[in-house]
Amino acid sequence: VSAVAKLCGCDLLGAQCEPNCCCDPDCSPQEFSLFTSCSIPVVRGDSHLCREKAAVYSLDVEANPPERIFKIIEQVNPSIFCIYATNYEQALYLKSPEIPTPENFDELLHKFGGAAFSAEPENWNLDTEAPNPPEANGTLRYEYGLPIQTEDAFLRLPSPVVSSWCSDANPAGFLVNQATKCIRSVSVEKCERIPALNMLFYTNSSILAVPKSSQLVNVSVQSMVVQSLNGMRTLLKGNDVLRLPVVLDGLCLNIVLGVTYHITYTATGEITEAAASFVLGAISKETLSIQQSFQITFTQVNTKPVPLSGNPGYVVGLPVRAGFRLQEYPFPAEFGHSQLSILPSTSHQDCLAAQAARAPVRFGYNIMSGCKLRITAAMKCQPLAHTLLDVLKGQNFPEYVASFGNSQAQDVLDWVPITHTVISEQRISTTLQGSCQIPVSLGIEVKWTKYGSLVNPQARIVNVTATLTTTTLRQLPPGRERIIPVTSSVVFTDISAPAEPGYKALPTINIKLPFDFFYPFV
Repeated sequence: VSAVAKLCGCDLLGAQCEPNCCCDPDCSPQEFSLFTSCSIPVVRGDSHLCREKAAVYSLDVEANPPERIFKIIEQVNPSIFCIYATNYEQALYLKSPEIPTPENFDELLHKFGGAAFSAEPENWNLDTEAPNPPEANGTLRYEYGLPIQTEDAFLRLPSPVVSSWCSDANPAGFLVNQATKCIRSVSVEKCERIPALNMLFYTNSSILAVPKSSQLVNVSVQSMVVQSLNGMRTLLKGNDVLRLPVVLDGLCLNIVLGVTYHITYTATGEITEAAASFVLGAISKETLSIQQSFQITFTQVNTKPVPLSGNPGYVVGLPVRAGFRLQEYPFPAEFGHSQLSILPSTSHQDCLAAQAARAPVRFGYNIMSGCKLRITAAMKCQPLAHTLLDVLKGQNFPEYVASFGNSQAQDVLDWVPITHTVISEQRISTTLQGSCQIPVSLGIEVKWTKYGSLVNPQARIVNVTATLTTTTLRQLPPGRERIIPVTSSVVFTDISAPAEPGYKALPTINIKLPFDFFYPFV
């Protein structure tokens, strides 16, 4: 980084003194005495730094003759968005690209010829004189999204980058459930030498329990499934012996077709266990490429693995998580997981035939479905009412809904009780003998709000109301029948939307960084 004393924005002509340019090194004291003011009184290096040196120029007009005054000061950036240290050396100069030659062509092709390549800096030298940041002495732990570190680099989860071809440079992020598929070029002759087809490529590197620690967690083999050329899969009983690729009778056996990582972690962000499940297969000489699938899931210790619908906020399209309260006071509260579901629409539209069918309620999707109920004189009203209630609400309608997509069963405050209301429609003026109330409609309203940062708000459910609508059914005379429509609906309402005209709106904060704030970083 250039010293501020050598920077001068008004020095436009070389070997010549610029008028009123107090930082011009070509000016002599006699020429400074003729200046009337300094065109650039302060010269700064980088205004984005938290602390920066500045060169201050001024004129002492009371002196005889007038003379220039020069001093170096340190300025503190008042902005909360500032750069603590410029430790990325490669960003401080332009590195000339290496010119391909017959001698280095193969090396450059191997390094840059793939769909993606690494551009990591050679070193990350920190300013040793600068004080350590506050978090430097704190306890290290994994946080959401941080790459999972191994003893040699990071846990790789191959994925397509630019095209559909696999790139092994994709790191697995902590608590980021991922599932990827990509294509890899293969051949029987080279299958034993391709690392990504070998189980050791995915289990050899131990995982660091916490970042930058010496505590290692080995990746164990949880299961192995062998897939034949016709697609049939067989679960192997023994997982102790690794099956490495081998060429036999024109086939390459035991190549990796799929890997699923299972990571167990604690509430403090420490990884305690890591396991991998493999799908192995075979290729023939005619096979030029294969499709590989990769997945990673996370489970907190002492909890049951339950599919998440977001982390932390709900993701549009994923099921709304629900459950029951298993224990009451004085025992510790815990919730059993269930599913919030509704009656789906079917082609036959027969309510009694669709009694067992259920469709999950997916976050953000407004749904309306229904069926038709054919009532005859032989049907009894009370049993029919219980049957319709099961059709609308299902066998086990949940009592609570998770406010976040990753709410745990033991976190009582993360569960919202479902409020039940009943609306009665009196379709006849008087209650006749042999008549009763039957449910004909169930409406579920889910109110949610944007929670957390303005930059990355998370969807949080704050209220769920299930409204059951009933109607009066009179006993039909013999030989008569009646068709009643039965409907279900789900509506999602964003209560964090701006207020309507006439109401006082909540204050908003608009923050915009300078367009060049992160320069030269991307």
